[in-house]
Amino acid sequence: MSKPPDENEFLAQNAALVYNLSLRLVGNPADAEDLAQDSLLRALKALPGFRGDSSLSTWVYRITVNTWKNRVRSEKRRGFWKTVSLDLFTGEEHDEEPAFKAPDPPLDAGLEAKDREKTLQAALMELEPEERAVIVLRDVKERSYRDIAAALGVPEGTVKSRLSRAREALRLKLKDRLSVL
Repeated sequence: MSKPPDENEFLAQNAALVYNLSLRLVGNPADAEDLAQDSLLRALKALPGFRGDSSLSTWVYRITVNTWKNRVRSEKRRGFWKTVSLDLFTGEEHDEEPAFKAPDPPLDAGLEAKDREKTLQAALMELEPEERAVIVLRDVKERSYRDIAAALGVPEGTVKSRLSRAREALRLKLKDRLSVL
């Protein structure tokens, strides 16, 4: 077991990773920044207890996903999801720059690619939280089934079946929106 990094080193290694995962989970920069900050604070508090049973990045992913799931549950209990339009989650209303910025798309990425990204993100936001988490971790973050299982606290077989169902749900949501499926 290796010694966990100090706080500054930990933040330097994980801030962008946590922000980018948060952005994919919540769909807009303002909420992603908030989720990333909460997740990093939780991780920093728990860092002395990191045992090294998994990689540090898997451990941080798990904290981020769990923090996000707790928020979703809390917001559902308060009725937030019944009254807020999904249009709020496209990220268009937010002009501010996040503290941890995702890489800009290449300059040659055309309008079509941006439209596809918006369509994909909107469809992703319509998925159930468990479906969204498994797709983001596997297809966006390219994590292994083992890492995803550790991050979500479920067996690998569950990850594979959730991923299959989530991809099918996403495919159906995108079927009418994109002509190239």
